[in-house]
Amino acid sequence: MTQAAPLTLYGRAWCHLCDDMRAALEPLLAEFGSQVEIVDIDADSLLEARYNELVPVLVCDGVELCHYHLDEGRVRAALAARTVQTANARKAS
Repeated sequence: MTQAAPLTLYGRAWCHLCDDMRAALEPLLAEFGSQVEIVDIDADSLLEARYNELVPVLVCDGVELCHYHLDEGRVRAALAARTVQTANARKAS
């Protein structure tokens, strides 16, 4: 099994777009065996200042993949690249 990609979803508890992105992300998480960390930006003033009007924001390995709505193609590409990278690292060790 491959290592789960480090996905982080920055959002708010009361945000319907955040709920929508999380639901849209579920099939990709299942397909790639990945997990997502959900971070409520309202719990951290720095995150709130950074992402305030952009939520939801989906990040993989520190790279913003999308905000407002899921960009399935971009997320799929990031997860696939991460899977290949993990497989190659295992072969090398």
